[in-house]
Amino acid sequence: MRKQHVLLIFLLAFCTQLLNAQNDTAITTPTADSLLTMPDSVIKDTLPEVVPADTSKKRSPAGTAALLSAILPGAGQVYNKKYWKLPLVYGALAFPTYTFIDNLKWFQRTRFAFNVLSAKDTARYKDVYVRLQPLVERGDKSGLQNYRNEFRRNVDYSVLAFILIWGLNVVDATVDAHLRDFNITDDLSLQIKPGYMPVANTAGIGIVLNIGKNHVNRLSPAR
Repeated sequence: MRKQHVLLIFLLAFCTQLLNAQNDTAITTPTADSLLTMPDSVIKDTLPEVVPADTSKKRSPAGTAALLSAILPGAGQVYNKKYWKLPLVYGALAFPTYTFIDNLKWFQRTRFAFNVLSAKDTARYKDVYVRLQPLVERGDKSGLQNYRNEFRRNVDYSVLAFILIWGLNVVDATVDAHLRDFNITDDLSLQIKPGYMPVANTAGIGIVLNIGKNHVNRLSPAR
């Protein structure tokens, strides 16, 4: 009888131990990561969308006008729709162009005459320009040299004047492009009206400046 009780207790203890082992395995079973089991479409929707930065740079109207005028005189004025400035631009450029051509021609004539006289090449006296032949015939070497140097300086001055006027053409087009969007309204008025200062409790004369239809600036009244 005692052996049966011991066997029954042993069986109960074994069963209890077995149940505890099953409960432990059920608790310690790892759960799948919810993030790993999410569909790819859901993950993509939750991530912030990266918008690529706009690296393209738009040239301003002033820059465009300056570039056009630098390439071709008057092109910037046409871009700004200031067509009436075209005759002024080309008229200003025509003067140094004419002086450059004329002085360069005379420089070449005087240089040739000076070289002929210096070499005493009498056979080529007839090839000298007609208006310079008297200087060659009387041997005025210093006169020919002075004329040659003077015409050479005039050539250089003509080139500088041409470059300066071209630069002014670029500056003019740039300034016009900057002022193209500047709003100049005729609705501008200045009025003097009676005024009242609540702080000082005094009456006086107020100055009202109207800029446009919806802008009114009231200055402090003068006592």
